[in-house]
Amino acid sequence: MTEIERRRTFAIISHPDAGKTTLTEKFLLFGGQIQVAGAVKNNKIKKTATSDWMDIEKQRGISVSTSVMEFDYVPPTGKTEEAYKVNILDTPGHQDFAEDTYRTLTAVDSAIIVVDSAKGVETQTRKLMNVCRMRNTPVIIFINKMDREGRDPFDLLDELEQELEIKVRPLSWPINQGAKFKGVYNIYEKKLDLFTPDKQRVTEKVEIDIDNTDMLADVVGEQDAARLHDDLELVDGVYPDFDVETYRSAEVAPVFFGSALNNFGVQELLNCFVEIAPSPKETMAEERMVKPEEKKFSGFIFKITANIDPNHRSCIAFCKVCSGKFVRNQPYLHVRQGKTVRFSSPTQFMAQRKSTIDEAWPGDIVGLPDNGIFKIGDTLTEGELLHFRGLPSFSPEMFKYIENDDPMKSKQLAKGIDQLMDEGVAQLFVNQFNGRKIIGTVGQLQFEVIQYRLENEYNAKCRWEPVHLYKACWIESDDAAELDNFKKRKYQYMALDKEGRDVFLADSGYMLQMAQEDFKNIKFHFTSEF
Repeated sequence: MTEIERRRTFAIISHPDAGKTTLTEKFLLFGGQIQVAGAVKNNKIKKTATSDWMDIEKQRGISVSTSVMEFDYVPPTGKTEEAYKVNILDTPGHQDFAEDTYRTLTAVDSAIIVVDSAKGVETQTRKLMNVCRMRNTPVIIFINKMDREGRDPFDLLDELEQELEIKVRPLSWPINQGAKFKGVYNIYEKKLDLFTPDKQRVTEKVEIDIDNTDMLADVVGEQDAARLHDDLELVDGVYPDFDVETYRSAEVAPVFFGSALNNFGVQELLNCFVEIAPSPKETMAEERMVKPEEKKFSGFIFKITANIDPNHRSCIAFCKVCSGKFVRNQPYLHVRQGKTVRFSSPTQFMAQRKSTIDEAWPGDIVGLPDNGIFKIGDTLTEGELLHFRGLPSFSPEMFKYIENDDPMKSKQLAKGIDQLMDEGVAQLFVNQFNGRKIIGTVGQLQFEVIQYRLENEYNAKCRWEPVHLYKACWIESDDAAELDNFKKRKYQYMALDKEGRDVFLADSGYMLQMAQEDFKNIKFHFTSEF
């Protein structure tokens, strides 16, 4: 139980460019995992963010794949034996990689949403919040970039409540913003934090009695002191007192203000987070509820990454431990294949650097070497037949034919496509009519990433050819005759996915609507999980 209680597993999510990766870096700085935080966009310093390790991420300054990092953290007030074990999953914000992010959210117990103080809530933030809501994942909101001119804090809070459909409660309050930004009053710890812009150093704290206006005026000036006093009275009047239980049941989202780039307000967020965030929770399997404190080990694969180390063509499967204790070299049952497997070198991560471990507890994320035996959603147990659900593939929105550009390299191309599709980067459909391979993605950028990775990691060249499609839907029916009739009539629009399931490729919304009207007994699904 001690091991379970000290675990905190969470994802950092947001719209692109709100500052997720910078925030992750600062957390690692406090955890003592890195000595200097790398400026992501600075080309003069040849440093890049720790969590963006793929070549393509360094070239574009964006994250394209979720990375996992873990560290021990002792709050300034705590004792060393009370260290928390923090597992961070830094996710891609770019909508083209949203599916990777949706899957990651199945493996965490809570989330931190980063919002840009000037832009407020953006489209991607809304979508991600919907996924958290579906799963009742508690969220904390961090309003970033307070050192730049932005919007009024009260307006931002109203927008958060309306757009994200969740009640909020500020746990810190900014004193001015932009060029006049002076700091943050920490409502949770009742302390004043003064702001000095410095990317490497941590700012000073001042203990101040908030009701003593003269003392406050000495530190921040009369005008700001009076305004802070009024603002805090308003906050206490408008928002109910903070209650940890409402946060854990995902009804209220605590809000913090700060600047991740200047290392400000980040430690306050981390201290409060490790204190109030939930430790690993029970997971719903198809058969029953799995509790973390059970004796026997169980876990599921939520992500597969090929080529973490370019020198070895190896895949790593990320396994989230749900119950019991994972032990190195123990035999475990691979439920889908019905085989027993052992792992001699399970690893834990610090983005690309990895170290071998002997045991892992619920909430931890273990990297298992994968030689092609895993698929996303696979379950490992000590013999019980369990199936964890909730890792959907969404219906893609963009389609292209993939063709071999170098006839000498067809084996490498086939292997590359196979591994990248197992990773869940995109989806592969084989057209039944002409046998051509069609790749379906959520966004344009994924085609570039696939082409780049095939060439650089598998030494295989591909080219894209246009195909005009509107939507791919998985079909099923209890009426075998009607299903057969449908397949015959729509022969040139039928394809199989990687699992060999029937997929109908509609080339327009009208055609899809007509098909649904003509064939009443056929169900059309837009996610692969049914």
